[in-house]
This record gives sequence, structure tokens and C-alpha cells, in this order.
Amino acid sequence: MKALCWEGAGRLAVRDVPEPRIRNDQDMIVKVTATTACGSDLHLIDGHVPAMRRGEVLGHEFVGEVVETGPAVRRHKVGDRVVVCSVIGCGRCWYCADDQWSLCDNGNPDPDLGRAIWGYEPGAAYGHSRAMGGFRGAHAEYVRVPFADYGAFPVPDEVDDISALFVSDSAPTGWMGAHLGGVKPGDVVAVWGCGAVGQMAACAAALLGADRVIAIDRHPERLAMAAEHAGAETIDYTATDVCAELRERTGGRGPDVCIEAAGMQAQASGLERFYDGIERRLRRRSDRSSAVREAVYACRKGGSVFVLGFFTGTTDKFPLGALMNKGLTLRAARTHGQRYIPMLLQRIARGELDTRHLATHRMPLKRAPRGYELFKHRKDGCVRVVFHPAA
Repeated sequence: MKALCWEGAGRLAVRDVPEPRIRNDQDMIVKVTATTACGSDLHLIDGHVPAMRRGEVLGHEFVGEVVETGPAVRRHKVGDRVVVCSVIGCGRCWYCADDQWSLCDNGNPDPDLGRAIWGYEPGAAYGHSRAMGGFRGAHAEYVRVPFADYGAFPVPDEVDDISALFVSDSAPTGWMGAHLGGVKPGDVVAVWGCGAVGQMAACAAALLGADRVIAIDRHPERLAMAAEHAGAETIDYTATDVCAELRERTGGRGPDVCIEAAGMQAQASGLERFYDGIERRLRRRSDRSSAVREAVYACRKGGSVFVLGFFTGTTDKFPLGALMNKGLTLRAARTHGQRYIPMLLQRIARGELDTRHLATHRMPLKRAPRGYELFKHRKDGCVRVVFHPAA
């Protein structure tokens, strides 16, 4: 079958790989009808994630059709249309039972590597490095889905494939940031980053009752989408002092909840950007955390900061003093998608949430390297590019 593979040093290629097969009785095989690029994929491609191997199949967001099931699969049958959560959870361990699915104890077959890097073994994910299980990704014609009864969800008839696709990762990640960030009616919420996850966080904050949502980015087309689809106020961070602007817009107090959805690709400005670039080139650290720092400084006293952006290693200049002296709550997580996916599918079916606009570009899988070039460099207004393996 055809799949998009990482070839090292930022190179991608579509090539033939063996088709997946049932390995465990809880597995199923899904024929991919749509899959999308994600910002965290860029970190893998650029070599910022440990334990990547040449030939890894990328991609972790997908929707498709069930073509084979293992003997222990009870909730799905051949022919079902399903969306699959980007993280892999067994459904039985302490963390899965507590709805902390991305921390699953049993999904990662190589826990020692992650433990050596981060101190604890991380949960597994599709299309990622060996540190997170090394499972083949979704930029392929077929995918093996382990623990299928817990990771795959039937798509309602009212929900089309493109809308369902973003419920694989972007929508639940954004919703988690607003929910676990503690957004409540009347809050002012600021969101750093207007990619798919940031836009979904802004939409979630609005649906959870926030009085105002303020979206921060530098790309006009993304800011316009956040304004149109989430009703957000917008700030171009290249045109103003973001912290000062947020204080002015909130009567000097600052946002109640700050959600960071930019990740390690965040771009600082001025001397800070120059310094970040030097440190990264020297490999002294892997993560640029300018958006996290800004969120901590901008948040009101006693407020909440939630980090949704993807990070892999270390950073510096973290404002620990501001965090402590302002009495902030700081949380972070990879998506606990299984917790939110059924609810999000129902909201889309009822017309309460829209995700289709995120698919700004669509193309066959054979053009995926070109699609990633558009996505990485934000060319032609690209927010997300969707690949169709069968096209």
C-alpha cells in the first residue's frame, strides 16, 4: 500500500509499505478515507522529537471504513464508518478509567524509552516516534487500530467525513484546553495560536459560556477564521504588545483563562526571537516557549493557563516567579480524546460546532510532500491540508 514516510532531515516520500494485519484480538483494520496534517507532525519531520526512525509512516488524525476486525472487537463491524482518536488507550488501566487516555499504561509497547526521556512512560499515538509506541500513522491507505473498541467511534449519518476528521484530534484537544483550563460562563479567554487546535479551543470556550474570547496569531486569514467561526476578538502579535493589549481590553486585570495552542513552533519577536534561533541551532534546547511565557505574564492573578501546544524537551526563561507570585494554575496534556469525541460528534450533528472550514486544502496522498510544504510555510492561506489516500 502507499504511505507517506519520514526519510530523515526534513524529507518526506510516498512509497510502498506492507499492508497492516490483525496482530491482537482487539485490533481492527481501517481503510482511510481522509487524513490531515497537524502542527505536531512538523516537529517530527524537522527532527525535534526523539527516537524517530527512517521509514516511519506519519499522520495521527483520520476517518475511514472498517474492513477487518479481530475476534474480541464488539463495538464495530466491517463496513462501519469511524473516526479514530489520535492517542491509543487500552480502556482498562487506571488512567483510562479516570479519562486520562493519553497517559494510558498499556498502549505503549516501548515504555522504557519514554521513561528515560521524560521520567515516566508516555501513552502511545499514531504516526509518532518509537518513544510513543512507534505505531504506523494514518497517512496511508490502511491503518491497524489497536484497542479498537476504545479508540474508534461510529460517525453519525449527519456528519460528513471532513467534519468527523477533525474530531480525531484537533477538536477534542481544543475542547480539553477550555474544559480543563476551567472556562466558565462570564470568563474572558485568550488563545495563543489560530491553527486548527487554537480555533477549536476558541470555539469550545465560547460554547462553554465565555463572555469574550481573544485569539492571538500573526496570519490574517487564521485570525479572520477565528473571528468568523468562534466569534473571537483578534490580536496580531506582530503589530502590538500582546500583554499590554490584553490588559487594556480587560480593564487592567488580564484574561481569566489563557490557552497556549502554538507549541514549540511559536515565534517570538525582536531579540528574543534571535536568541531562540541561536539556542535551537546549537541544540542547547529543543522547545521555543515564547507563547507559554506570554500567557503566564498576561493571565490575571489567580487565573489559569493551559498548555495545549506540543513540546518534547526543555526550555529556558520560564517565568516561574510570575507563576507562583500571581497564584496561577498551570496545566498541560496531550489530548484525552476518547473523553470528548462522542460529545463532539453529537454537537456537529446538531449544528452546534463546525469543523469543515479547517480543511483549507485537499489533495490525493501522492501529493502529500507538497501539501506539507504548503502547511509548514502557511502558503496560500493553508490552515490544514487533507489527504485522500484513495484519490
